[in-house]
Amino acid sequence: MVLERIQKENDIKQLSEEELPVLAEEIRQFLIEQISETGGHLASNLGVVELTMALHLFLNFPQDKLIWDVGHQAYTHKLLTGRREGFAELRKYGGMSGFPKRKESACDSFDTGHSSTSISAGLGYAHAREITGDTYRVVSVIGDGALTGGMAFEALNNAAQLKSNFIIVLNDNNMSISENVGGLSAYLGEFRTADAYLDLKLGVMNTLRKIPVYGDRAVERIRRTKSGIKHLFVPGMLFEEMGVIYLGPVDGGDIRGITRLLREAAKIDGPVIVHVVTHKGAGYPPAERHPARFHGIVPFDIETGLPKQQPKVSYTDIFSTVMRKLGDRDERVVAITAAMMDGTGLKRFHNMFPDRFFDVGIAEEHAVTFAAGLAAAGLKPIFAVYSSFLQRAYDQILHDVCIQNLPVVFAIDRAGLVGSDGETHQGIFDISFLSTIPNMTILAPKNKWELSDMIKYAVSFPSPIAIRYPRGEAYTGLKEYRAPIVYGKAEWIYRESQIALLALGSMVRTAEEVHAALRERGYACSLINARFAKPLDEELLTAIAEEHSLLVTMEENVVNGGFGEHVQRFCQEHDIPVHVLTIAIADEYVEHGNVDILRHEVGIDARTVLERTVAAYDDAKRNREDDRA
Repeated sequence: MVLERIQKENDIKQLSEEELPVLAEEIRQFLIEQISETGGHLASNLGVVELTMALHLFLNFPQDKLIWDVGHQAYTHKLLTGRREGFAELRKYGGMSGFPKRKESACDSFDTGHSSTSISAGLGYAHAREITGDTYRVVSVIGDGALTGGMAFEALNNAAQLKSNFIIVLNDNNMSISENVGGLSAYLGEFRTADAYLDLKLGVMNTLRKIPVYGDRAVERIRRTKSGIKHLFVPGMLFEEMGVIYLGPVDGGDIRGITRLLREAAKIDGPVIVHVVTHKGAGYPPAERHPARFHGIVPFDIETGLPKQQPKVSYTDIFSTVMRKLGDRDERVVAITAAMMDGTGLKRFHNMFPDRFFDVGIAEEHAVTFAAGLAAAGLKPIFAVYSSFLQRAYDQILHDVCIQNLPVVFAIDRAGLVGSDGETHQGIFDISFLSTIPNMTILAPKNKWELSDMIKYAVSFPSPIAIRYPRGEAYTGLKEYRAPIVYGKAEWIYRESQIALLALGSMVRTAEEVHAALRERGYACSLINARFAKPLDEELLTAIAEEHSLLVTMEENVVNGGFGEHVQRFCQEHDIPVHVLTIAIADEYVEHGNVDILRHEVGIDARTVLERTVAAYDDAKRNREDDRA
């Protein structure tokens, strides 16, 4: 196998040109086999095999800097830098990350996980190189979907001031996770048919270069001229109008062609875009037919492309069903997604109500202010978004939605620990950053029926409201407890004495286990479904102290600024005589791994909560006895 000869970075340079297509095929087969066992990002990685190989032929690692946007397409890069053995533990706890990680390899220049960041980071490297006098090359890879993020254009606008070489590879596959939307996608579509322009451009420049003495000067002058010819072949020439030289498009499967264009780009002083047209899922028919399904895939059967285990009904599925019903009942209900139609469960709503569905691309900031405009005009916008992506729109939530007290619904999927994607995707901060904002209401359901009730409640709510729910299987326990949603009111599940477990959202299921274990040990224990992270049920908190000496708050969020911290402060400020134990995630980032393992590691699993609760109650009991003595 040719792949076995790739033991470390730059080994690819030792291969003959005839061996490169063989290596590409072996890499594809390796990725399909490995990801079918571990799960991971498949379609995006299959699409950039040749592009990555060309980049490794062009660059010298680790001296040169290659920055991947998002980073879920960097598997081939990891293979070519000697990390083949790590794929057996890909995305597992303690194993290799599914994203670039500086601590994992010197060949990973920048940690990534969110979209539209690579040009900004690469520009930082390029300017640092000018200041330090280093000579390394800098290449940022960005997808056409990521270009819909405003941050990418902020960086492009700033890049025009750069005086030294900086290569931006546009990985154009007409996809983000779902299909791309909007004007930029259409604009790039015209580029894809601009072969005549590329042939003319390179032909003219190559001919001029052959002219002694004056050739290179002429080429440079042409590059700096607002040539009328280019507008005939490529309408708009957006990038060059912004001061960024454009080269391409080139076929993403043509290693020689990509390498040639990269070398051409390296001769340019300043920023230059190399436009590479790739095909998501290339080389594996199921992924080519359904690239969105194979973006992030669980272990699957290679022959059929179907998951090895039948997926269970998830909270996303429940949200999808309720949204379809709400769309039927109320014509003012509209749905918004930021390039995550499938992931957030809005595909059915889109199919049934296309005029009331809006995919704004990878642009969470715009999505929130757009929703604010819809709400101001009298509609009922529901923005479905992953928790870790909502972070990007904090200012818009505060400034455009909450100051005006507009009734925008935030359906926050993947709230809490999400597992294998790691630090950049764990949804463990939303309670903290949302609860700081006046006029914001935050709910979390204990099971699938409560999620349905909360969404219906939210649509008729007159102010900003967020519902956070976890990734994965929807809990079906506690079905008999379905009290109506009342603003700011918690729900008693079991009412006893001594210890009160006040659990929020996904932690109610854990609290049920803890409650049963405490009863077995002889402790009396109440179980309360908090429902609202904001506002607090102040009446309930006051009443708890009448029969309980220990209040245990439980949440799948960081402790700082979280639900438990707010409860603790309220009890202190109002002199409520109850000891508060806060169960939450410490002030740290949580790496990738199986969610059950992570819950234990961060101390929010049932066994850890039980032991901490017993210890806290026994301490409180001893302190009371000492006070009496």
